[in-house]
Amino acid sequence: MTTENSLTIIHPETHNLDLRIFTMDNENPYNILQRLNYYSLIWIKRGEGSVKADFQDYNFTSGALFAFAPYQPFIFFPEKELSGVVINFHSDFFCIHQHHKEVACNGVLFNNIYQPPFIMIDEQTALVLETLLSQMRAEMLTKGLAQHDSLVSYLKIYLITASRVKAAQYDISLQSDHREPRMLQTLKELIEDNFRIKHTAGDYAEMLHVTSKSLGKAAKKHFNKTISDLIAERIIIEAKRELYLTDRSVKEIAFTLGFDDEYYFSRFFKKQVDVSPQIYRQTVGFGRGNSF
Repeated sequence: MTTENSLTIIHPETHNLDLRIFTMDNENPYNILQRLNYYSLIWIKRGEGSVKADFQDYNFTSGALFAFAPYQPFIFFPEKELSGVVINFHSDFFCIHQHHKEVACNGVLFNNIYQPPFIMIDEQTALVLETLLSQMRAEMLTKGLAQHDSLVSYLKIYLITASRVKAAQYDISLQSDHREPRMLQTLKELIEDNFRIKHTAGDYAEMLHVTSKSLGKAAKKHFNKTISDLIAERIIIEAKRELYLTDRSVKEIAFTLGFDDEYYFSRFFKKQVDVSPQIYRQTVGFGRGNSF
């Protein structure tokens, strides 16, 4: 599908979106809460305001590049209408879980529970991204041999470039006067090691030998999230990965994530994601794991 401002490739079997690139020109297509079943890279070239993502509020200015994973909730509240360019791609088209060693965007650009969901693009990086966008648009119009492979290659470079920028900006923030306390670095490691079995803020406060109140206050200050939010988001990231990459039943996935009751896990998942594990799998998940 091609229009003046939008290029779209539809999956030939599912008839769902595979890849789309479109421009925003003094508009805001995200003025209601979004829960899309594909990835979104939203580059704001002109505009400023605030965005609510995962129910946290962030301010942004021109040059912000947002990265949202499937079903991640977000809504924009611009002070002026937005201009920029958006890339949407489905896991059918490119699976970041399968290619995380090549691209390393999972946990950096996407599914990063500790940092804001955007980076700031400088002039040099903007030139690189503009070149890639031009090449992708030309390829989408050409429809030549190995079009899919070519487009995935450009998309990979786009993701790698943005991931490097985010990694660099994260390192700079650590060197500031507001750098992350060692306690919170340890908390992140503990959550990563124990999220399958320890699900309460008190569990982590006990391991860190601090009170739940003091740990919660520090997490809220540096991550703008509660300990419960961080634990829940990490569980959901793993649940999504399991639903996408494996044929395990919801019951099996629930058990591996520390839930004895499949139905409690399903309610927990739906509360966080807004769709059931079964619907998530049908629209994003297993059966598409062989996508490039």
